[in-house]
Amino acid sequence: MSDAPLAAGLRIHHVGLTVSDIERSVEFYGTTLGMHLVRRRVAEADYLSQQTGFEGVRLAAASFKPSAESPQTIELVQYLTHAGPALNPATNQVASAHLCFETPDIQQTFSRLQAQGVRFKTPIVPITSGPNQGGSVVYFYDPDGFILELFQPPKGAT
Repeated sequence: MSDAPLAAGLRIHHVGLTVSDIERSVEFYGTTLGMHLVRRRVAEADYLSQQTGFEGVRLAAASFKPSAESPQTIELVQYLTHAGPALNPATNQVASAHLCFETPDIQQTFSRLQAQGVRFKTPIVPITSGPNQGGSVVYFYDPDGFILELFQPPKGAT
């Protein structure tokens, strides 16, 4: 048995989001956010039933990269069978999550998304303290109400 810490050699491969309508989410992440579609598939396999714990599960999936050079992907999954109810994605709910995208020009990105009908939780907020002081941030929603974040680092940050 190795004494290496668990995180040694680990990398983030993808972030998975369960969606209610794969077509609507593909349109949002692909067209509205401008992400790069990597692959789409409908899958039904024994290993998926074992992995998810749902016998005979059938899934529709689409994977996106935030940019062509990104090694990580965002995997959108719609349960075609065994679909569950929507959760409350509020950021103060235990076990909720959000996904943050860095942008070099938050005002331009905000304006473009707002013009496309994207719903924002907040206006752009300047960060006034902490390690990202001088940057800006805003929360917005995907079509299922999952919270996404735009973050512009402070000028000169790397």
